[in-house]
Amino acid sequence: MSDSTSAPKSAQAFSMEDFENALQEYDYEFSKGQKVQGTVVQISSEGAYVDIGGKSPAFVPTNEAALGFVDNLAEILPVGETKEFLIIREQDSEGQVTLSVRQMALDQAWAEIKEMAETSKSTQIRVTGANKGGITGEVMGLRAFIPRSHLQQRDNLESLTGQLLTATFLEVNQENRKLVLSQRDAMRAVAMNNIVEGALMPGRIVNIKPYGVFVDLEGATGLLHIKEISGARIESLDTVFTVGQEIKVIIKQIDEVQNRMSLSIKALEGYPGENTEKLEQVMANAEERWEKAQNPEPEPKEAKQEAPKETKQESQTPESKPQESAPKAES
Repeated sequence: MSDSTSAPKSAQAFSMEDFENALQEYDYEFSKGQKVQGTVVQISSEGAYVDIGGKSPAFVPTNEAALGFVDNLAEILPVGETKEFLIIREQDSEGQVTLSVRQMALDQAWAEIKEMAETSKSTQIRVTGANKGGITGEVMGLRAFIPRSHLQQRDNLESLTGQLLTATFLEVNQENRKLVLSQRDAMRAVAMNNIVEGALMPGRIVNIKPYGVFVDLEGATGLLHIKEISGARIESLDTVFTVGQEIKVIIKQIDEVQNRMSLSIKALEGYPGENTEKLEQVMANAEERWEKAQNPEPEPKEAKQEAPKETKQESQTPESKPQESAPKAES
């Protein structure tokens, strides 16, 4: 009888122990880098606890709850909210894994930035600081840098702190967390979009070379080749131009592939050599000269001297005149 009464108890004890052992030994296969769905169940001063179906709630440290600074964790991860998390640390001795929202946001930001860089799109960077080499800032929560040489303003960089600058991407390297941008190239791209071939535009000379001068057109730089300056020979461009000089140029050609422009002022001359002799006067009425060059006055046609038409009588030769009939003889 003792055997019959003890059997059910032992069977019940075995089943409960088996269940406990299964919970302790069950492998939930939570691994680093894995994305999981979880529900926030508790908020503490150090982070949030999330139920992801494991034997212990997962933990999200406060600094991993968002991409930026976390001021109020309960607003970012309210209790009861279900969302996706990334496992950044595998189970500890108590079976707890560490989760992150920030790392997922970082990966998403890098993916979007890579796509923007590949398609030559610009972005906004908020300046957070400055140093001798340039300015630092944030783009989509990522730390970014613009070298001094790629800034429009190269002096008093501290005054840029807090501003939003438009920039394009020079280097995007997620492995090294290196993000380098250029405000200068972004301004150049905007200027190029507003420039059309055949237009007369004001500019400023920024460099002089033996083969031509470089002219800045509100952010875009074009080359005014020495052959496009005058119909007369020029010995030295330094005798005609100075750096910083304001001039007006004709947009001769735009090469969108090479991102460069060819300029000209030769068509503004009234005679070969006028641009080298009287450049200031030429620039003073450049618009009128360019309009005239595009719509030249037609040359007066020489009056054609038409030969007078001969009358029928005059055009008849003596031989062609009809002979008069002879008088009839009297009978």
